[in-house]
Amino acid sequence: MGPQKRLRRGLIILGGIIAAGTIGYMLIEGWSFGEAIYMTVITISTVGYGEVHPLSATGRIFTIILIAGGVSGVLFVLSAFIEYLLEGRFRTTLGRRQMKTKIAKLKDHFILCGYGRVGEEIARTFSEEGAPFVIIDSRPDNINMAQEHGHLCLLGDATSDSMLLEAGIERARGLIAAVGSDIDNTYITLSARGLRPDLFIEARASNKEAETKLKRAGANRVILPSSIGARRMANIALRPAVVDFFDTVISRRGRELQMENIVVGGNSPLVGQTIEAARHRSKASILAISKKGGKLLANPPGEEIIEAGDHLIVMGTREQLTALECFCEGGKPNE
Repeated sequence: MGPQKRLRRGLIILGGIIAAGTIGYMLIEGWSFGEAIYMTVITISTVGYGEVHPLSATGRIFTIILIAGGVSGVLFVLSAFIEYLLEGRFRTTLGRRQMKTKIAKLKDHFILCGYGRVGEEIARTFSEEGAPFVIIDSRPDNINMAQEHGHLCLLGDATSDSMLLEAGIERARGLIAAVGSDIDNTYITLSARGLRPDLFIEARASNKEAETKLKRAGANRVILPSSIGARRMANIALRPAVVDFFDTVISRRGRELQMENIVVGGNSPLVGQTIEAARHRSKASILAISKKGGKLLANPPGEEIIEAGDHLIVMGTREQLTALECFCEGGKPNE
Protein backbone atom coordinates (compact mmCIF):
# COMPACT_ATOMS: atom_id res chain seq x y z
CA MET A 1 0.00 0.00 0.00
CA GLY A 2 1.36 3.41 -0.95
CA PRO A 3 1.91 6.16 1.65
CA GLN A 4 -0.93 8.26 0.25
CA LYS A 5 -3.43 5.40 0.66
CA ARG A 6 -2.06 4.61 4.12
CA LEU A 7 -2.48 8.23 5.17
CA ARG A 8 -6.03 8.33 3.82
CA ARG A 9 -6.91 5.07 5.58
CA GLY A 10 -5.33 6.28 8.81
CA LEU A 11 -7.34 9.50 8.78
CA ILE A 12 -10.53 7.51 8.24
CA ILE A 13 -9.68 5.20 11.15
CA LEU A 14 -8.80 8.13 13.41
CA GLY A 15 -12.05 9.86 12.49
CA GLY A 16 -13.93 6.68 13.33
CA ILE A 17 -12.22 6.42 16.74
CA ILE A 18 -13.13 10.03 17.59
CA ALA A 19 -16.73 9.44 16.53
CA ALA A 20 -16.92 6.20 18.54
CA GLY A 21 -15.41 7.86 21.62
CA THR A 22 -17.80 10.79 21.42
CA ILE A 23 -20.85 8.55 21.07
CA GLY A 24 -19.57 6.24 23.84
CA TYR A 25 -19.22 9.02 26.40
CA MET A 26 -22.62 10.42 25.48
CA LEU A 27 -24.27 7.01 25.99
CA ILE A 28 -22.28 5.79 29.02
CA GLU A 29 -21.89 9.04 30.99
CA GLY A 30 -24.80 11.00 29.59
CA TRP A 31 -22.58 13.93 28.62
CA SER A 32 -23.37 16.57 26.01
CA PHE A 33 -21.80 16.37 22.54
CA GLY A 34 -19.30 19.13 23.36
CA GLU A 35 -18.19 17.47 26.60
CA ALA A 36 -17.96 14.05 24.96
CA ILE A 37 -15.86 15.11 21.96
CA TYR A 38 -13.60 17.22 24.18
CA MET A 39 -12.98 14.26 26.49
CA THR A 40 -12.35 12.01 23.49
CA VAL A 41 -9.76 14.34 21.95
CA ILE A 42 -7.79 14.93 25.18
CA THR A 43 -7.87 11.20 25.87
CA ILE A 44 -6.46 9.97 22.54
CA SER A 45 -3.95 12.85 22.38
CA THR A 46 -2.71 12.02 25.93
CA VAL A 47 -2.33 15.70 26.84
CA GLY A 48 -3.06 14.95 30.51
CA TYR A 49 -5.93 17.35 31.18
CA GLY A 50 -8.42 16.50 33.91
CA GLU A 51 -11.67 14.67 33.33
CA VAL A 52 -14.71 16.73 32.36
CA HIS A 53 -16.77 14.94 35.02
CA PRO A 54 -15.93 12.03 37.34
CA LEU A 55 -16.08 8.79 35.39
CA SER A 56 -18.10 5.74 36.33
CA ALA A 57 -16.50 2.31 36.46
CA THR A 58 -17.83 1.56 32.99
CA GLY A 59 -16.56 4.93 31.80
CA ARG A 60 -13.04 4.19 33.04
CA ILE A 61 -12.96 0.85 31.21
CA PHE A 62 -14.20 2.59 28.06
CA THR A 63 -11.48 5.25 28.48
CA ILE A 64 -8.76 2.59 28.73
CA ILE A 65 -9.98 1.01 25.50
CA LEU A 66 -10.21 4.46 23.86
CA ILE A 67 -6.63 5.33 24.91
CA ALA A 68 -5.27 2.09 23.42
CA GLY A 69 -7.15 2.46 20.16
CA GLY A 70 -6.76 6.23 19.92
CA VAL A 71 -3.01 6.34 20.52
CA SER A 72 -2.49 3.54 18.00
CA GLY A 73 -4.58 5.45 15.46
CA VAL A 74 -2.67 8.69 16.02
CA LEU A 75 0.71 6.94 15.69
CA PHE A 76 -0.46 5.24 12.50
CA VAL A 77 -1.52 8.58 11.00
CA LEU A 78 1.74 10.29 12.03
CA SER A 79 3.89 7.51 10.57
CA ALA A 80 1.90 7.52 7.33
CA PHE A 81 2.16 11.32 7.11
CA ILE A 82 5.94 11.29 7.64
CA GLU A 83 6.33 8.49 5.09
CA TYR A 84 4.23 10.46 2.62
CA LEU A 85 6.39 13.57 3.05
CA LEU A 86 9.67 11.67 2.83
CA GLU A 87 8.67 9.64 -0.22
CA GLY A 88 7.34 12.73 -2.00
CA ARG A 89 10.57 14.58 -1.35
CA PHE A 90 12.61 11.53 -2.34
CA ARG A 91 10.70 11.14 -5.59
CA THR A 92 11.17 14.83 -6.37
CA THR A 93 14.90 14.68 -5.67
CA LEU A 94 15.32 11.42 -7.60
CA GLY A 95 13.31 12.81 -10.53
CA ARG A 96 15.52 15.89 -10.70
CA ARG A 97 18.67 13.82 -10.61
CA GLN A 98 17.42 11.54 -13.37
CA MET A 99 16.43 14.58 -15.44
CA LYS A 100 19.88 16.15 -15.03
CA THR A 101 21.56 12.85 -15.91
CA LYS A 102 19.57 12.57 -19.14
CA ILE A 103 20.29 16.20 -20.05
CA ALA A 104 24.02 15.68 -19.40
CA LYS A 105 23.99 12.94 -22.05
CA LEU A 106 22.39 15.11 -24.74
CA LYS A 107 24.42 16.12 -27.77
CA ASP A 108 23.50 18.10 -30.89
CA HIS A 109 20.25 19.05 -29.18
CA PHE A 110 18.17 22.22 -29.04
CA ILE A 111 17.65 24.40 -25.99
CA LEU A 112 14.10 25.76 -25.89
CA CYS A 113 13.76 28.76 -23.59
CA GLY A 114 10.11 29.26 -22.65
CA TYR A 115 7.22 26.79 -22.59
CA GLY A 116 4.24 29.05 -23.21
CA ARG A 117 1.88 28.73 -26.14
CA VAL A 118 4.65 29.22 -28.70
CA GLY A 119 7.15 27.04 -26.84
CA GLU A 120 4.63 24.23 -26.48
CA GLU A 121 4.06 24.12 -30.24
CA ILE A 122 7.81 24.13 -30.87
CA ALA A 123 8.28 21.27 -28.41
CA ARG A 124 5.48 19.29 -30.06
CA THR A 125 7.12 19.70 -33.47
CA PHE A 126 10.52 18.67 -32.11
CA SER A 127 8.96 15.57 -30.57
CA GLU A 128 7.22 14.64 -33.82
CA GLU A 129 10.51 15.07 -35.70
CA GLY A 130 12.48 13.10 -33.13
CA ALA A 131 14.82 16.02 -32.45
CA PRO A 132 16.43 16.01 -28.97
CA PHE A 133 15.78 19.13 -26.89
CA VAL A 134 15.62 20.47 -23.36
CA ILE A 135 13.24 23.15 -22.03
CA ILE A 136 14.16 25.98 -19.66
CA ASP A 137 11.33 27.89 -17.97
CA SER A 138 11.10 29.89 -14.76
CA ARG A 139 7.43 29.07 -14.12
CA PRO A 140 6.77 25.87 -12.12
CA ASP A 141 3.35 25.35 -13.76
CA ASN A 142 4.92 25.31 -17.21
CA ILE A 143 7.64 22.91 -16.07
CA ASN A 144 5.04 20.59 -14.56
CA MET A 145 3.13 20.63 -17.85
CA ALA A 146 6.31 19.92 -19.81
CA GLN A 147 7.09 16.97 -17.54
CA GLU A 148 3.58 15.62 -18.02
CA HIS A 149 4.25 15.65 -21.77
CA GLY A 150 7.46 13.70 -21.22
CA HIS A 151 9.91 16.48 -22.11
CA LEU A 152 13.31 17.07 -20.55
CA CYS A 153 13.15 20.37 -18.70
CA LEU A 154 14.85 22.61 -16.16
CA LEU A 155 13.26 25.08 -13.78
CA GLY A 156 15.20 28.33 -13.77
CA ASP A 157 16.08 31.61 -15.46
CA ALA A 158 17.20 31.09 -19.05
CA THR A 159 19.09 34.40 -19.00
CA SER A 160 21.53 32.87 -16.50
CA ASP A 161 24.81 31.50 -17.83
CA SER A 162 24.77 28.70 -15.26
CA MET A 163 21.32 27.55 -16.41
CA LEU A 164 22.38 27.51 -20.07
CA LEU A 165 25.48 25.53 -19.14
CA GLU A 166 23.34 23.07 -17.20
CA ALA A 167 21.21 22.65 -20.32
CA GLY A 168 24.37 21.65 -22.22
CA ILE A 169 24.87 24.72 -24.39
CA GLU A 170 28.45 23.65 -25.16
CA ARG A 171 27.07 20.53 -26.89
CA ALA A 172 23.89 22.06 -28.31
CA ARG A 173 22.94 22.30 -31.95
CA GLY A 174 20.89 25.45 -31.48
CA LEU A 175 18.92 27.61 -29.06
CA ILE A 176 15.42 29.06 -29.39
CA ALA A 177 14.47 32.04 -27.23
CA ALA A 178 10.67 31.83 -27.11
CA VAL A 179 9.69 33.50 -23.84
CA GLY A 180 6.97 36.13 -23.88
CA SER A 181 9.23 39.10 -23.10
CA ASP A 182 11.41 40.74 -25.76
CA ILE A 183 13.77 41.91 -23.01
CA ASP A 184 14.25 38.38 -21.70
CA ASN A 185 14.76 37.02 -25.21
CA THR A 186 17.43 39.68 -25.78
CA TYR A 187 19.25 38.76 -22.56
CA ILE A 188 19.01 35.06 -23.40
CA THR A 189 20.49 35.74 -26.83
CA LEU A 190 23.33 37.80 -25.34
CA SER A 191 24.13 35.12 -22.77
CA ALA A 192 24.01 32.29 -25.30
CA ARG A 193 26.12 34.16 -27.82
CA GLY A 194 28.71 34.91 -25.15
CA LEU A 195 28.94 31.23 -24.21
CA ARG A 196 28.82 29.86 -27.76
CA PRO A 197 29.87 32.30 -30.51
CA ASP A 198 29.17 29.65 -33.17
CA LEU A 199 25.73 28.56 -31.90
CA PHE A 200 22.64 28.91 -34.08
CA ILE A 201 20.20 31.14 -32.19
CA GLU A 202 16.58 31.75 -33.13
CA ALA A 203 14.57 34.28 -31.16
CA ARG A 204 10.96 35.37 -30.90
CA ALA A 205 10.06 39.06 -31.18
CA SER A 206 6.82 40.98 -30.81
CA ASN A 207 7.66 43.88 -33.14
CA LYS A 208 10.18 45.19 -35.66
CA GLU A 209 12.08 47.23 -33.09
CA ALA A 210 12.66 44.15 -30.96
CA GLU A 211 13.69 42.23 -34.09
CA THR A 212 16.46 44.74 -34.78
CA LYS A 213 17.75 44.59 -31.20
CA LEU A 214 17.73 40.79 -31.17
CA LYS A 215 19.78 40.70 -34.35
CA ARG A 216 22.27 43.10 -32.78
CA ALA A 217 22.40 40.85 -29.73
CA GLY A 218 23.49 37.96 -31.93
CA ALA A 219 20.36 36.11 -33.07
CA ASN A 220 20.76 34.32 -36.41
CA ARG A 221 17.02 34.34 -37.04
CA VAL A 222 14.27 36.44 -35.51
CA ILE A 223 10.65 35.35 -35.84
CA LEU A 224 7.58 37.56 -35.42
CA PRO A 225 4.70 35.10 -34.78
CA SER A 226 2.04 37.69 -35.64
CA SER A 227 3.73 38.50 -38.94
CA ILE A 228 4.21 34.81 -39.80
CA GLY A 229 0.57 34.08 -39.03
CA ALA A 230 -0.69 36.98 -41.13
CA ARG A 231 1.54 36.03 -44.06
CA ARG A 232 0.34 32.43 -43.90
CA MET A 233 -3.31 33.51 -43.92
CA ALA A 234 -2.66 35.64 -47.00
CA ASN A 235 -0.86 32.80 -48.78
CA ILE A 236 -3.68 30.37 -48.01
CA ALA A 237 -6.12 32.82 -49.55
CA LEU A 238 -3.93 33.45 -52.62
CA ARG A 239 -2.30 30.02 -53.15
CA PRO A 240 -4.18 27.36 -51.16
CA ALA A 241 -2.89 24.44 -53.24
CA VAL A 242 0.73 25.55 -52.81
CA VAL A 243 0.34 25.89 -49.04
CA ASP A 244 -1.34 22.49 -48.83
CA PHE A 245 1.51 20.95 -50.79
CA PHE A 246 4.20 22.34 -48.49
CA ASP A 247 2.20 21.38 -45.40
CA THR A 248 1.96 17.83 -46.71
CA VAL A 249 5.65 17.55 -47.57
CA ILE A 250 7.11 19.39 -44.56
CA SER A 251 4.76 18.80 -41.65
CA ARG A 252 3.15 15.41 -42.18
CA ARG A 253 5.58 12.59 -41.56
CA GLY A 254 5.07 9.17 -43.07
CA ARG A 255 4.07 10.47 -46.49
CA GLU A 256 5.87 9.40 -49.64
CA LEU A 257 7.62 12.73 -50.22
CA GLN A 258 9.50 14.71 -47.57
CA MET A 259 11.65 17.82 -47.48
CA GLU A 260 14.87 18.21 -45.52
CA ASN A 261 17.73 20.63 -44.91
CA ILE A 262 21.05 18.76 -45.13
CA VAL A 263 24.49 20.23 -44.36
CA VAL A 264 27.47 19.11 -46.45
CA GLY A 265 30.30 17.97 -44.17
CA GLY A 266 33.98 18.68 -44.77
CA ASN A 267 34.78 15.03 -45.51
CA SER A 268 31.78 14.42 -47.72
CA PRO A 269 32.47 12.80 -51.12
CA LEU A 270 30.08 15.39 -52.58
CA VAL A 271 32.52 18.25 -51.91
CA GLY A 272 33.77 19.47 -55.27
CA GLN A 273 31.04 17.55 -57.10
CA THR A 274 28.25 19.13 -59.13
CA ILE A 275 24.60 19.33 -58.20
CA GLU A 276 23.83 16.97 -61.07
CA ALA A 277 26.22 14.36 -59.62
CA ALA A 278 24.54 14.62 -56.21
CA ARG A 279 21.12 14.22 -57.79
CA HIS A 280 22.33 11.17 -59.68
CA ARG A 281 23.79 9.54 -56.57
CA SER A 282 20.79 9.92 -54.28
CA LYS A 283 17.91 10.38 -56.77
CA ALA A 284 16.62 13.16 -54.48
CA SER A 285 15.53 16.51 -55.91
CA ILE A 286 17.79 19.39 -54.82
CA LEU A 287 15.44 22.36 -54.78
CA ALA A 288 17.88 24.97 -53.51
CA ILE A 289 21.34 25.40 -52.08
CA SER A 290 22.36 27.90 -49.40
CA LYS A 291 26.03 28.75 -49.79
CA LYS A 292 28.34 29.38 -46.86
CA GLY A 293 28.30 33.10 -47.54
CA GLY A 294 24.53 33.22 -47.17
CA LYS A 295 23.65 33.28 -50.88
CA LEU A 296 20.59 31.20 -51.70
CA LEU A 297 20.34 29.55 -55.11
CA ALA A 298 16.86 28.35 -55.94
CA ASN A 299 16.61 25.56 -58.51
CA PRO A 300 20.42 25.49 -58.86
CA PRO A 301 21.89 24.52 -62.24
CA GLY A 302 23.36 21.06 -62.59
CA GLU A 303 26.90 22.41 -63.01
CA GLU A 304 26.87 24.27 -59.66
CA ILE A 305 29.75 23.03 -57.47
CA ILE A 306 29.00 21.79 -53.94
CA GLU A 307 31.25 23.09 -51.18
CA ALA A 308 31.75 22.05 -47.57
CA GLY A 309 29.30 23.86 -45.29
CA ASP A 310 26.63 24.28 -47.99
CA HIS A 311 23.03 23.64 -46.99
CA LEU A 312 21.04 21.56 -49.45
CA ILE A 313 17.26 21.94 -49.46
CA VAL A 314 16.08 18.65 -50.88
CA MET A 315 12.89 16.70 -51.50
CA GLY A 316 12.43 12.99 -51.96
CA THR A 317 11.44 9.74 -50.31
CA ARG A 318 12.80 8.85 -46.89
CA GLU A 319 15.22 6.39 -48.51
CA GLN A 320 16.52 9.00 -50.96
CA LEU A 321 17.00 11.57 -48.20
CA THR A 322 18.77 9.05 -45.98
CA ALA A 323 21.15 8.19 -48.82
CA LEU A 324 21.95 11.86 -49.42
CA GLU A 325 22.46 12.48 -45.69
CA CYS A 326 25.00 9.64 -45.63
CA PHE A 327 26.90 11.15 -48.54
CA CYS A 328 26.86 14.60 -46.93
CA GLU A 329 28.19 13.19 -43.64
CA GLY A 330 31.08 11.52 -45.40
CA GLY A 331 29.82 7.94 -45.44
CA LYS A 332 28.01 5.65 -47.80
CA PRO A 333 24.40 4.48 -47.68
CA ASN A 334 23.70 1.29 -45.69
CA GLU A 335 27.03 1.49 -43.87
